Amino acid sequence: MKKTIFSVASLCLLALSGISANELKTIDTESTIEMVLPDDLSTFCKAVMQGDVDTVKKLIELGEDVNQKSLGKAPIHYAARYNKVEVLQVLIDNGADLKKRCDGGMTAIKYAKLSNATEAQAVLEAAMKK
Repeated sequence: MKKTIFSVASLCLLALSGISANELKTIDTESTIEMVLPDDLSTFCKAVMQGDVDTVKKLIELGEDVNQKSLGKAPIHYAARYNKVEVLQVLIDNGADLKKRCDGGMTAIKYAKLSNATEAQAVLEAAMKK
């Protein structure tokens, strides 16, 4: 009787593992994961993300383009996403395009809304009214 129970249990385990192996074959293997290294982000956008107003101003004085994308996003997107209000205002004052879209199709105000960056959202809305 013990041998019968053991045999039936073994067959059940083999059957279940066979089903699991078949299910694994249907997983989408064509999707890729893209690793982004911090070194790929421009120095200007790093300063924006950190909220370093002085560095942002210096880089703008040295000729940095306030609308130049880095990793598919403009500096204004980073400022909005990370709620860096002072930097955001500097970017706006220096001609940042408020309606510019990132490579994913989102605007700075959309980033502010998704990140719950209410102060950045208020600054962007006020700037768009002008």
